[in-house]
Amino acid sequence: MPIQRHETDFRILEKAELENWRGLPPAIVSDCMNRTQVMAGAIKPVAAGMTLLGQARTIVCMVGDNSAVHVAIGLLQPGQILVVDARGFEDAAMWGGIMTRAALKQRIGGLVVDGAVRDASEIRELGFPVFARAVVPAGPHKGFGGIIDGPIACAGCPVRPGDIVIGDDDGVCVVPLERMDEILAASRAKIAQEELTNAETEAGKQPAEGMGLPEPEIVGG
Repeated sequence: MPIQRHETDFRILEKAELENWRGLPPAIVSDCMNRTQVMAGAIKPVAAGMTLLGQARTIVCMVGDNSAVHVAIGLLQPGQILVVDARGFEDAAMWGGIMTRAALKQRIGGLVVDGAVRDASEIRELGFPVFARAVVPAGPHKGFGGIIDGPIACAGCPVRPGDIVIGDDDGVCVVPLERMDEILAASRAKIAQEELTNAETEAGKQPAEGMGLPEPEIVGG
């Protein structure tokens, strides 16, 4: 099967526009999207403290085949994030040390893969942000094709080229590009609200007091 590539025309954000998102946790951002747009909990960084922030470039692969991922590395602009739907398969790595070094040379911003990677210690040493479902020694095959820059679902989360990808130790969320301004404002307001709640907690007020929760019913005698 061939490797196919969709034409893309999403707006490439200025560096300053992306920096507005720096430090905003995926948990906060997802809360502001009705607690949606989050990848499955199995998607985690290969090293604690790794973070992601950039615009998505998408790939869908056949199980165990990373040929489209290899091709896509050379197509990305600096800072963009490879987001790969590898069908959740955990027993063949779609990414490793050779690809990590190629991505660093291309100045790619990171990788998210709903599948497995390998050479984890090398990836950690090189400091390239990789979020994956699993780590496994077994390598992939090539020749079954794939699709680059099409709409995908990665670990249950819809992703399109140009969407904003945010990752930290909690996992990954994705902001649809057309909702960027709305969700950014809501996220900043949410952080301010949580800071106020934390201050009230320090002053002795329990968070539950401001949630409108009912008093518990008394049972037994």
